[in-house]
Amino acid sequence: MNDGTAVFDQIAEYGVVPVIAMDSVDAAIPLADALIAGGLPVAEITFRTAAAAAVIRKLAEERPALLVGAGTVLTEDNARAAKDCGARFAVAPGLNPLIVAKARDVGLPFVPGVATPSDIEQGLTLGCKLLKFFPAGNLGGPAMLKSLSGPYAHTGVKFVPTGGVNAANLADYLGLGVVAAVGGTWIAKKDDLAGGRWREIQERCEAVCQAIARLRESA
Repeated sequence: MNDGTAVFDQIAEYGVVPVIAMDSVDAAIPLADALIAGGLPVAEITFRTAAAAAVIRKLAEERPALLVGAGTVLTEDNARAAKDCGARFAVAPGLNPLIVAKARDVGLPFVPGVATPSDIEQGLTLGCKLLKFFPAGNLGGPAMLKSLSGPYAHTGVKFVPTGGVNAANLADYLGLGVVAAVGGTWIAKKDDLAGGRWREIQERCEAVCQAIARLRESA
């Protein structure tokens, strides 16, 4: 089985995973090129739109330098489709044991979502060592994650807080030892995609990479 170690190490190296809902396959390549040029060659394409599977397939086939994953994986069919389309990892907002099992069966590194101690314990029981903390902002942000993760830090579990994370609080999240990376919903929004604002997306990636470099230098 692919336990995702290599992929998860890559995600941790980048520090931010752009989380993107795409309505058009036509925007896939310009988006990928902006992310790659900006130094952040990773994307979580959410299954919130009808175009998601086709976008993932196009990115996987035409931009192999981009680490592309599937987000909002809510069903076993989503997990299977993500793998078939070439996604190299998958993420869900919640923790469903059936989807964890399906992702394991198809060899897809999977990051389920958690919000409570019970969720974390169930995730650990299922062998998940990277968990999405969602919705991070509404659940109390970095302070809450610090308290919530305290009893489990010794297990080696890591988190990807998503929802309410932005450039202003990025350092607060990444400063927590249990945070592998954050979900970056601010990197490329629907208006940016619709308006073809590729340069702006690239500049946000560049700013994020610079911020992460400064954080790591000062650590």
